[in-house]
Amino acid sequence: MAVFALLLVFGFVLPALQPAFACGNLFNPTPAPSFVAQPTASPGSSGAPAAKVPPPGYVQPDMGHVHAPLGDKVKYTWCPPASGRHYQVPGGPIKGGLYGPNDATIPEGWVHNLEHGAIVLLYRCKSGDDGCTDAGQAALKALLPKWPNSPICKTPPGALSPVITRFDDMPYPYAALVWDVVLPLQSLDEHAIFDFYKGQAERFNPEPQCPAPTATAGPTGTPTPTSTPATSGSSGSAPAVTTAPSPS
Repeated sequence: MAVFALLLVFGFVLPALQPAFACGNLFNPTPAPSFVAQPTASPGSSGAPAAKVPPPGYVQPDMGHVHAPLGDKVKYTWCPPASGRHYQVPGGPIKGGLYGPNDATIPEGWVHNLEHGAIVLLYRCKSGDDGCTDAGQAALKALLPKWPNSPICKTPPGALSPVITRFDDMPYPYAALVWDVVLPLQSLDEHAIFDFYKGQAERFNPEPQCPAPTATAGPTGTPTPTSTPATSGSSGSAPAVTTAPSPS
């Protein structure tokens, strides 16, 4: 009962009383040029093999994983934050699932899920965004029964992941996050989200939930963003995105 009361306070009551976080900068990486596959070397030749498609998402500079005292207002250098200070409460990260537009989750809660290898799917509720409409909420809810097990630990969805919740401080309508990596999305692209989860989750989080099958080096120092292929000839500051019909 006491655990439930604490989760209620930090997840719902506290955000209603005061701003619980602040953003220094909006994370809006510039798209990389479109990926163009090189010709595959013929059998028996000494030519180099074709380059691999870069993994989806953009590396975000790591903001650490220090625990903040319950109720502290955290300022994140980048928003949406894919790392950073967060609350440590009995019971661990917040429960996975779909949080509606008025369920006031805060980054200090779900960044803890990222630290444990979860994926967080954010939707924005500004004018013209569809994430907060009835249809948008139905599309988000429809993702839950399709969600795969985690790629390394094979953890079933539910308790830890995914967390699907509202976050307005970002320059795109949707974003999928794992630790240190962000996938901006202009539409609710089920295939892009699941590919991102498969390719990037449980690789870099500082509190693994199981032994990694092979050693993988996470982003360190000042990372160079790795981007989703963009449309050929794209320019400007808008993130590379993939568009597809929303899942039904």
